[in-house]
Amino acid sequence: MRRATVFAAAFTLTLSAAGVAEAAPAHGHLQRVCSAAPAGYAACNAWIDTDHVTAAAAAATPSGLGPADLLSAYNLGSLAGSAGAGRTIAIVDANDDPTAFADVNVYRAQYGIPALASCTPSSVDASATPCFAKADQNGGTSYPRKDGGWAQEISLDLDMASAICPKCNVLLVEASTASMANLGTAVNTAVRLGAEVVSNSYGGGEYSGETTDEGKYFNHPGVAVTVSSGDSGYGVEFPAASRYVTAVGGTSLKKASNTRGWSETAWSGAGSGCSAYVAKPSWQTDSGCGKRAVADVSAVADPATGVAVYDSTAYQGRSGWMVFGGTSVAAPVVGAVYALGGVTGVTGANTVYSHTSSLYDVSGGSNGSCGGSYLCTAVTGYDGPTGLGTPNGAAAF
Repeated sequence: MRRATVFAAAFTLTLSAAGVAEAAPAHGHLQRVCSAAPAGYAACNAWIDTDHVTAAAAAATPSGLGPADLLSAYNLGSLAGSAGAGRTIAIVDANDDPTAFADVNVYRAQYGIPALASCTPSSVDASATPCFAKADQNGGTSYPRKDGGWAQEISLDLDMASAICPKCNVLLVEASTASMANLGTAVNTAVRLGAEVVSNSYGGGEYSGETTDEGKYFNHPGVAVTVSSGDSGYGVEFPAASRYVTAVGGTSLKKASNTRGWSETAWSGAGSGCSAYVAKPSWQTDSGCGKRAVADVSAVADPATGVAVYDSTAYQGRSGWMVFGGTSVAAPVVGAVYALGGVTGVTGANTVYSHTSSLYDVSGGSNGSCGGSYLCTAVTGYDGPTGLGTPNGAAAF
């Protein structure tokens, strides 16, 4: 059996003989939310810090980073109050979260963000005020079965969209199962219903048919499609490997006594690497990977520097306020930044590669062993774990 092990603050990573990343917590309080996915399926890319769970709906000060922290870290404070109105961020996940609408409004109330109104999937993109709509993968109301783990993922995604773009409409599209085909169908439905941004916080192992599937489900010029890069360290997942998406890696985000007020290093769990199948996009120019390199950009993902999330659908005995990490945080954060920036001329991640000066470069940290190359080590300029860097305002998006 071929094995490689990464020792990190959050977990130990083992690669199986099939090359599938399998992560196990090194500290029991940091745990994956979703179990590993079989071939043809995806797992959510969320981690929970079980040391910080508060059952009360109203918390004096929830643990974890809140909207003000994220807006400060990514220089978005002035934009969040004025931009994004009339734009729709779609959140695509698997299975049903029956309390999603109520829970996101608990989050918004906690942080003084006006509540989302209720609207229908067919009217969400035309709503005059920020609203929430929910659809099954075909755009209807035949919601799939409830799943507590995916419900936590859904709440995480909805809360991050609200934190970064409070004026945006939010459309939740729930796939019937976590199969790539059903999740991809949900992405197509989200675009058909008018979403300008589609955030996807899931992934699975690469497969030869992904080059067909990326065209079938993720090729939507003019729509920003963000995908989390994975939570098992060095290694590539699909659909992050698609040339039609923005692959979002992960960082550890901490307050600092510098001009920015924050510092970032690569999170040891972020996925990265060189795709086995997908051709290199024209806008990507790194020289150490002949095919599509992952990631493009990044945002906070380390559960040890995680974000506050509210979810009332009990799972493994936990509900209420919790602290989450994983590149599941980073994907909706970057998706919401796209919404603030206007989503103009977007095809895959092309715009960020032509606006690198509007990103915070991240250097320092690694997510595994790759001979010391940039594909697993954060360096000045482009690297795998953090891409071109993290948002510094929204001009790159």
